[in-house]
Amino acid sequence: MKRLEGKKAVILGAATGDNMAQRIARRFADEGAAVLVSGRNEAVLKALSSELGGSYALCDITDHEQVSQLAAQARQELGTIDIAVNATGWGLLKPTLELTDEELEGIVNLQFKGVHYFLAEFVRTMMANPSPGGSLINISSATTKAPVNNHAAYIGTKAGGEALVRCVANDYGPYGIRANSISPAFTKTPMTKGSFALPGLVDVFKSRVPLGRLNTSDDVAAAALWLASDEAFVTGENMQVNGGLTLRGNPQATDIESAIMAAGSA
Repeated sequence: MKRLEGKKAVILGAATGDNMAQRIARRFADEGAAVLVSGRNEAVLKALSSELGGSYALCDITDHEQVSQLAAQARQELGTIDIAVNATGWGLLKPTLELTDEELEGIVNLQFKGVHYFLAEFVRTMMANPSPGGSLINISSATTKAPVNNHAAYIGTKAGGEALVRCVANDYGPYGIRANSISPAFTKTPMTKGSFALPGLVDVFKSRVPLGRLNTSDDVAAAALWLASDEAFVTGENMQVNGGLTLRGNPQATDIESAIMAAGSA
């Protein structure tokens, strides 16, 4: 029997080709789940849902009404909701002193308020299941434990999302609802494609990982699969799916600049 046979899952953030959310969606579907994918690009979502034999819904996580509508559509199309994954994010890289009010508001709306909307709406949905319960998963970041330069707003809002997850786990565990975070490190995705092209950058990050390679989106999908399954008697945790990077810490700006310069002159 497949590990998610009969489960119903919603995955938000899947509107970019082959991103982390799409890898999670494919893994869940392969393991027997009925999957509804969501995000802001209808053409991409429509193609993915067709591939998976599932459904899709448009949703901007920064708009509470749209998140509420996503939960309602998921209930209408899938019935009970067993799993809800939020994999949205914005890789805002900017010094604290240069951050604009507009940028700060934008990342707070996406990575803190949006996480609150998502958790709240899907807690309500899971509490309404005939047998209340389910698994909530939020994608966070290893940077909340191993900071990097010029990421203050990103790290602060990701850390806030982790705190929300812990509070939901504590408050709604009695209803059978589990809530956990997953924290990958520097991962090759459509969002980081440009960074991976910089000579020397991958090697300096890899040198900080005890297991000797960077984590992949498939590693994250495997962790999400376990947390989504009935095998995981776990809640309120932040899984560090990054090969042990947090043991050594991320490279800092001077390390990165030196590695890029050395690779460029080689």
